[in-house]
Amino acid sequence: MTETETIAYDVVVLGAGPVGENVADRTRAAGLTTAVVESELVGGECSYWACMPSKALLRPVIARADARRLPGLRQSVQGPLDTAAVLARRNWYTGDWTDDGQADWLKSIGADLYRGHGRLAGPRTVTVGDRTLTARHAVVVSTGSRAVLPELPNLAEVKPWTSREATSAQSVPGRLVVVGGGVVATEMATVWQALGARVTVLVRGKGLLNRMEPFAGELVAEALTEAGADVRTGTSVESVTRSDGTVVVVTDHGDRIEADEILFATGRAPRTDDIGLDTIGLEPGSWLTVDDSLRVTGTDWLYATGDVNHRALLTHQGKYQARIAGAAIAARAAGTEPPDSDPWGAHAATADHESVPQVVFTDPEAAAVGLSLAEAEQAGYRVRAVDVDMSSVAGAGLYAEGYKGRARMVVDLEHEILRGVTFVGPGVGELIHSATIAVAGQVPIARLWHAVPSYPTISEVWLRLLEAFRDK
Repeated sequence: MTETETIAYDVVVLGAGPVGENVADRTRAAGLTTAVVESELVGGECSYWACMPSKALLRPVIARADARRLPGLRQSVQGPLDTAAVLARRNWYTGDWTDDGQADWLKSIGADLYRGHGRLAGPRTVTVGDRTLTARHAVVVSTGSRAVLPELPNLAEVKPWTSREATSAQSVPGRLVVVGGGVVATEMATVWQALGARVTVLVRGKGLLNRMEPFAGELVAEALTEAGADVRTGTSVESVTRSDGTVVVVTDHGDRIEADEILFATGRAPRTDDIGLDTIGLEPGSWLTVDDSLRVTGTDWLYATGDVNHRALLTHQGKYQARIAGAAIAARAAGTEPPDSDPWGAHAATADHESVPQVVFTDPEAAAVGLSLAEAEQAGYRVRAVDVDMSSVAGAGLYAEGYKGRARMVVDLEHEILRGVTFVGPGVGELIHSATIAVAGQVPIARLWHAVPSYPTISEVWLRLLEAFRDK
């Protein structure tokens, strides 16, 4: 094989993050030859600058917070966290930012890895340096998304943090300004506050976590404030400068805030600006619109999975899309259209619309699946929200003294099923899969009464929710 040789595959995948890896896994399982192209590290954003490092940082923070809520243990955990040990554990989970293990895994499933920047060069064709890869059946774009920085004068000179710097920093800043109110902002504020930074959170909107039920952001903001963070809502950044190492932030209220670092967690953009979309008549830098089999609109060979299609910017949802896309590609390669493309079928990513789960690993945790009350009403469903104070559950009191949390289920009154569920409180992340099954499975309320929660667990909140719905 020479450097200029054209190499043919059944499937070519752009991007070797967890989404691209899952596409390759499914297409190889179907017997299709598959090439994967990656310009950075195999494992992608999630493995090195998002899910894994952020949760590795958060776990000691949450464990200490839980321990402090238990008599008999509280006095033993009043000291500071061992910052060096926390950061070292985070580094271990990223493999110290090397990808040998994940590259070996791709090799083990029989996929060929090409390192370099992949670009489309017309239909079914991808170039990587001097190599040209052609795809008999499909090219799959799984290049993910990147952090977006606001258009502020001379911002580059400030060297602001994005999610990448926030999850990979090797030391704790004395003072940190976090701009944003979403998942990255709240999780990173939680981490660095607990590790000793003085954190100021600036939120342009009315509150935190505005894609969840309002009470989720309220409880997280309250906890951040109690931990020592300064949370300011309805506040925008007018200017940012850095002088002699000090960051100076001026807000639209005229406040001047000094810090050692500033993190902007204010949105994402697709990594599609330099992948050759113009060679096939698509706009560089755009989100890619797909059908439920993840095939890009107007094509019969191009697929987009994960963040790039803007359906649900979550690793687990992208991996779900990858499984659906891989199955659809295999079915089409066999000479037929996907035989099971109806909603909830094997070749339809219906969950993207109906039952997307998410956990925010703050203290307290916030977890939700499906539609919020406002979203369900906007979608035209006739619904009723049922709320329960989670401290009323025996398991919650056993889990932590002074347990504070709230649960809501959004009930479709016409079909008597759940459209959405939200939990906020310590340890609720492990509750959300039961809710996901109830929403995705469209389990009737009458049948949920027969799903008996074990006593005394926090899961008994399900019984309290059903009782509240029955008695209201």
